[in-house]
Amino acid sequence: MKRQKILHILGISLLVLLLAACGSNEDTTDSTEGSSDTTTNTVTDAMGNEVNIPANPQRVIATYLEDNLVALGVKPVAQWSVNDGQSIQDYLQGDLEGIPTVPHDLPFEAVQEMNPDLIIMDSASMVEGGKYEQYNQIAPTYVIGTEVNNDWRDELLRVGEVLGKEDEAKQVLADYETKAQEAKATLEENVGDTSIAAIWLTGGKFFMVSENLSSGAVMYGDLGLTVPAVVKEISASATGNWSEISLEKLAELDAEHLFLINDDGSSDSSPLSSTLWNSIPAVKSGNVYELPKDNSWLYTGAIANGQIIDDILEKLVK
Repeated sequence: MKRQKILHILGISLLVLLLAACGSNEDTTDSTEGSSDTTTNTVTDAMGNEVNIPANPQRVIATYLEDNLVALGVKPVAQWSVNDGQSIQDYLQGDLEGIPTVPHDLPFEAVQEMNPDLIIMDSASMVEGGKYEQYNQIAPTYVIGTEVNNDWRDELLRVGEVLGKEDEAKQVLADYETKAQEAKATLEENVGDTSIAAIWLTGGKFFMVSENLSSGAVMYGDLGLTVPAVVKEISASATGNWSEISLEKLAELDAEHLFLINDDGSSDSSPLSSTLWNSIPAVKSGNVYELPKDNSWLYTGAIANGQIIDDILEKLVK
């Protein structure tokens, strides 16, 4: 009798344990299934890849897209650089100071060391030759566009979509458009129809910005300033944001105002001390505005372009 009672009690105990285990498994399954819908978001990138994006990525690498991240209030886990970290996007360092650098070509080992939970690539060329699969093994990898020079507005909206910050991206873009429209009106009222150009001196060579890219898109597209004939000529065969231009060709530059990004500083051997340089109309009239090498004119994005607009207003509107 006593033995039967003990067996009965053990049987009940085992039943309770089994029921508890089943209930625990059901709860775990339900919890897992419920969380899977909220922890990732599947989006299709420019290359047709279906990418499972973390709902709230904490360690993002988006090389050369840092302007977009900062504009959206996101700090990357690493920032773009060249020359072993010596050259970075200086104009963003108020927000990116202390963020580790990663080489611009994103070596796999360097990326892996950063332990990202999301990688955003600017263009398809960055992942060609089987690189996409290798990056995607490190972290979900999203490619913004198929071209090297994508429209920065589209890039901003796509980054916003990937990060779940669509509304913030639209607001940043709206604020920029308002700023550009107001600046355009101010320039029309104060300086009228005036021509302008931007050149970059680095390594003893001059480069001219393309009409529709980088700071050229701001000057001519957003602000409606006149495009000099030399700029149009150089832009017709340009393959990137900036194209090398000879000093002899610069002497033909018919711009009333000239913005100069000077990486080289000043010296007796500088082309800025040459007779040809001093023959340029904007130089002769004293309408050259020298910018430090850590400025935003070499880049593009809502922040960079906003700073370019500020520089133009400061120099042209007296």
